[in-house]
Amino acid sequence: SQIARHAPLGEPVRSGMDENKPLKVRLTFSVILVGVSLLFTAVVTDHWAVLSPTVEEYNTTCEAAHFGLWRLCTKRIFIQEQGPKEKSCGPISLPGEHSCSYFKHFTPGESSEIFEVTTQKEYSISAAAIAIFSVGFAIIGTICVLLSFGKKRDYLLKPASMFYTFAGLCIIISVEVMRQSVKKMIDSKETAWMEYSYSWSFACACASFVLLFICGIALLLIALPRFPQNPWETCMDAEPEH
Repeated sequence: SQIARHAPLGEPVRSGMDENKPLKVRLTFSVILVGVSLLFTAVVTDHWAVLSPTVEEYNTTCEAAHFGLWRLCTKRIFIQEQGPKEKSCGPISLPGEHSCSYFKHFTPGESSEIFEVTTQKEYSISAAAIAIFSVGFAIIGTICVLLSFGKKRDYLLKPASMFYTFAGLCIIISVEVMRQSVKKMIDSKETAWMEYSYSWSFACACASFVLLFICGIALLLIALPRFPQNPWETCMDAEPEH
């Protein structure tokens, strides 16, 4: 009789949680799609870092560059006299003759003087390869979530959450590899680049890491079985005594 009196109190709590779970999944998935969009944007664009040489003469042209995982773009910018603290070429947003080419290690027919050093090639190839893994994990995770919307397929949410978490980890590793590449390039005496800054593609990659990693863990917590919150819920699930 004690179990029968408390059972109706537990049923609304359980059904309410079951009704909220699809809504939580869809909200989390919406944020994840934003992270996936930022990930694709970062991978395909060429504004991870901006490089510029030291400017010694004014009223002339200087060459600045910005690059991504696959391609390098240079721009010849006409500079006039700048302030005492401004000795670099740029900003890159100024008008000028613009040209882009894929890195030589990706397309043997193209030339890229900036990445002629073997170390820079290794960093560039590593960053691009890890980013491809990140995109692959994000695509597989999205397929799993879409399939989980069918009946009795909630089990696909757990692997999807892990794929999104792996995608976030891969893209942040790619970001760190690119950061180390730029740092070594600036410190090297074999290049003329003296100033650098990270641009909006780099920011997209960092933002995608935050969204994919956090929402991947959140999706995993949503997919896990709910622990009983009230003492009588465990009693309800127990076998009746004869």
